[in-house]
Amino acid sequence: MTDTSELRAAALESKAWPYEEARKLLKRYPEGKPGGEPMLFETGYGPSGLPHIGTFQEVLRTTMVRKAYEEMTGLPTRLIAFSDDMDGLRKVPDNVPNKEMLTTHLGKPLSRIPDPFGTHDSFAAHNNAMLRDFLDRFGFEYEFASSTDYYASGRFDEKLRDVLRNYDAIMAVMLPTLRAERQATYSPVLPVSPTSGVVLQVPVEVVDAEAGIIRFEDDGQTIEQSVFGGQAKLQWKPDWGMRWAALGVDYEMYGKDLIDSGVLGGKIAQILGGRKPEGLIYELFLDAKGEKISKSKGNGLSIDQWLTYGPDESLAFYIYREPKKAKALHLGLIPRAVDDYW
Repeated sequence: MTDTSELRAAALESKAWPYEEARKLLKRYPEGKPGGEPMLFETGYGPSGLPHIGTFQEVLRTTMVRKAYEEMTGLPTRLIAFSDDMDGLRKVPDNVPNKEMLTTHLGKPLSRIPDPFGTHDSFAAHNNAMLRDFLDRFGFEYEFASSTDYYASGRFDEKLRDVLRNYDAIMAVMLPTLRAERQATYSPVLPVSPTSGVVLQVPVEVVDAEAGIIRFEDDGQTIEQSVFGGQAKLQWKPDWGMRWAALGVDYEMYGKDLIDSGVLGGKIAQILGGRKPEGLIYELFLDAKGEKISKSKGNGLSIDQWLTYGPDESLAFYIYREPKKAKALHLGLIPRAVDDYW
């Protein structure tokens, strides 16, 4: 038996959680993807704040499942690290400079807001660069993708057209999940104001689905505008489902706080001709106060903070263990985590 066949046999027998996750993909496509297409893994990143270990863990755990699948099948895979950099800035993060400047740009796409650090073309470009440096530093194999690029370049145009064609069906999925006052103004499509540049949360009327034209009110004016070319984006739950359908994502894990959102995203993906990906629902990382780690709060632990006190392997081992169990993530736990590794 060759080394490769021995590895594959061992992988097929393994009960470790990455291999159990990879088996979901074997069931999804028992003969591999049609046409020999690579199995597509995705991780998402919201660049409204600086990347932290919570960001790192999702890429690391997804990579573990990806490698398990490769060992079990010998088939090709891809991993896309997708940045939601067209999202509107909802609040100013606590851990960035020039907060006053950022305040004047609230609501605008992150990719169209000046970089408060003064080193990149936009706030999103700065945080995207940090994410890529972060991932490159640890040798991850991935393809970076930008929401702004996908919307502006037309790569999402056909699915945006499908959203307008199926507008009522998507509304039927989303409206029952909203409070009455939110239902009155909700639209899965968010136009970008042609005057203020803000991502608008306003009711939208589909004028011409094939041409991609919508109508909405903006500062007292009735506007007809295309959804193409970065002139609109989707609300994040419809956006998630649209992306799954547009890219053909096969695997994406997410935290337990997004269980309901994942269900909605799956329904929308199906409406748009896609299929909900497989994935692990993991427990959350918590700070020293037991609160969820947030990029905008800046209460996460940085990679550099961990590596000051422990080796790379201790962090990887801590993240690997028990993904369905909530974990503390603060300086005080590092000594014990290092001891557990050794």
